Amino acid sequence: LHIPSLFFCTSSLLPEQLLWVSGAQGQVNTYRIPLLTFTPKGSLLAFAEARKTSSSDMGAKFIAMRRSTDKGATWSPTTFIVDDGTKPDGLNLGSAVVDEEVGSVILIYSICFYLNHCSPPSIMMVESRDDGLSWSPPRNLSVMLGVKNFAPGPGLGLQKRYNPAKGRLVVCGHGTLEGDGVFCILSDDHGDTWYNGAALKSIPYNQKKKPQDFNPDECQPIELQNGTIAINVRNQNRYHCLCRIVVHSYDGGLTLPLEGLVFDEALVDPVVAAGALQKEGVIYFTNPCSEDKRVNLTLKWSLTDGTSWEKKAMQIWAGPSGYSCITSLDSGSVEDRKYIFVIYEKGHKDYNETVSFAKIHLYSGR
Repeated sequence: LHIPSLFFCTSSLLPEQLLWVSGAQGQVNTYRIPLLTFTPKGSLLAFAEARKTSSSDMGAKFIAMRRSTDKGATWSPTTFIVDDGTKPDGLNLGSAVVDEEVGSVILIYSICFYLNHCSPPSIMMVESRDDGLSWSPPRNLSVMLGVKNFAPGPGLGLQKRYNPAKGRLVVCGHGTLEGDGVFCILSDDHGDTWYNGAALKSIPYNQKKKPQDFNPDECQPIELQNGTIAINVRNQNRYHCLCRIVVHSYDGGLTLPLEGLVFDEALVDPVVAAGALQKEGVIYFTNPCSEDKRVNLTLKWSLTDGTSWEKKAMQIWAGPSGYSCITSLDSGSVEDRKYIFVIYEKGHKDYNETVSFAKIHLYSGR
């Protein structure tokens, strides 16, 4: 379905809701790394890292969740679905992936990623088959994938809707800063078993990096309508440009050929995790649109599979803003075609003060 760009001239941002507020309240110091997804039954699930003792990437954490059954109008109280105790190198929230075929929601995350007073690192999975109401005990996927530092996302994984490999679950992430790159793990049996897929390694690989080395990092995959997987990637060391890297897999996540690599200079970026979504042939992208500061969270859209971006954009928040994630409900109904939903780190002095939920009406004036 081709949607003319003029449809977007009247898009509007509806009143936002703060889902989490940082500030050493109770057992949580800082909420970060927000994820947002719809379940197969149409509920919204919001997740975040609830960092217990500080704002640091390391340290003990919960995975916090809130659930909405009315498309974001109201939200359940916060529940903690995973608790890593008092680990000095606790969990790192990664990717949520929805399996439409069996009606499940899977969360992939890592523990001991930094090898700080612990070893080995592990890739973990929890799953809900009842619309997010309950979650399985954590499973350690490193038995199948091997012991490695792999940080999924952060953001959303995907289930392939088109060939090749229709039905496959694809979760992409990155490695350590020395052994960085884009890496994907795949499942062809609804998450029962996983195996290693595509890898695009940093240069020099597993060696200390310098400024402007090639160092692809946190990433968000989406599937285009021709079955290609496009992965929007954080350009950690600002190789070639102050912008995003986009890589493409044409075989369902098995490989990431160099001929599918693009430096998208239209997507100016301050080195951060970003959101991306494909809805009805339009690609949406959110990040702090700035060369050097995490400010000015902006929504952009492309009608050409990311080869160009519309000149008009929507500023969601002018102030400090960080990681973001986009989702939408693809029920086919007229109502659900109108909206996309964004969750992001938002603040007045610093971007990690709150996690905010925004609902965006794409055709508000028509």
